Amino acid sequence: MAWIELSLDTTHEAVDWVCTLLAETIDMKNVHITEFTEPNQLHLAEQNVAQTHWTFTIRLYLPYNTHSRAHVEKIVNLLSPLHRTGLATEIQTTVVEEKPTNTAEKPLVHRIGKRFVVLISDAPYQSKTVDEVTLRLKTTLSFGSGLHPATIVSLQLLDRYIVPTINALDLGSGSGILSVAMAKLGATVLALDNDSLAVEATQDAVRRNGVEQQVTVMEGSLGSGSNLGHWMGRETINNVPKIEAIQAFDLIVANIQARVHIALADDFQRALRQTYLHTGLLITAGFTVDHEDNVIAALTEAGFEVVDSERLDEWVALAHRLV
Repeated sequence: MAWIELSLDTTHEAVDWVCTLLAETIDMKNVHITEFTEPNQLHLAEQNVAQTHWTFTIRLYLPYNTHSRAHVEKIVNLLSPLHRTGLATEIQTTVVEEKPTNTAEKPLVHRIGKRFVVLISDAPYQSKTVDEVTLRLKTTLSFGSGLHPATIVSLQLLDRYIVPTINALDLGSGSGILSVAMAKLGATVLALDNDSLAVEATQDAVRRNGVEQQVTVMEGSLGSGSNLGHWMGRETINNVPKIEAIQAFDLIVANIQARVHIALADDFQRALRQTYLHTGLLITAGFTVDHEDNVIAALTEAGFEVVDSERLDEWVALAHRLV
């Protein structure tokens, strides 16, 4: 059977976005992601791209039939903004006699900070150090795979602040990567998201990583978040369960849009508890420096102060303590 192969190279930021955009239009089993390798100099000159700009290569395969042209045009139009903004190369197309199998690909290993290793594969992996923490996700990569800067900076702060036995909330759990990371560092976690597909993705990640005893996954929101509709601005969501948590968590991490952080500032304050051993910590991420001042202002008014931060490109994660 003949296939049309569409290929493009991407940055760290774009790989998540490409896969999330494609998830509704293509079977993700036909999407293959590998680490970028430099082309030969002639091809490099023809493509007019910088040698060190790209991190991953994405190849997707469509059946070669009478519908192929329309499907290719749809995907090209869908991904063209990433090319225009310099986050991905222009899509290249070719006809191939067969597509590669997943088992033939090298597992995608992504290291974050000192301890975390994200594996976008079920392939065997041997840890390099005794304190290495492996996080396995399925290959759809939707909702934050660990390859997006907002997820990376969140994990870097969690690596510093999670201690065993604390109660943590992952608000907007998405792929479940942050919930799994906290559980593997010893926390007991409630994972909340108001998107049913994200809840399914989190449940899959929890099972895949064997942390079912430490992570409870629920569809819902914290406090007034249930009144905000879909946090990503998609379809309207009705009857989202509301969690009225009062001094229930030692740590909250929320990798969500800035407007949600601002709206939930008082709910964050009420949900965190303070003891003589531990002052509640809030980690906010999912926004760029353009929104940083507004998030800080809202949380300061709610009784927080910024105590730490991580930054990657224009993306920022902030750690806040109750004062």
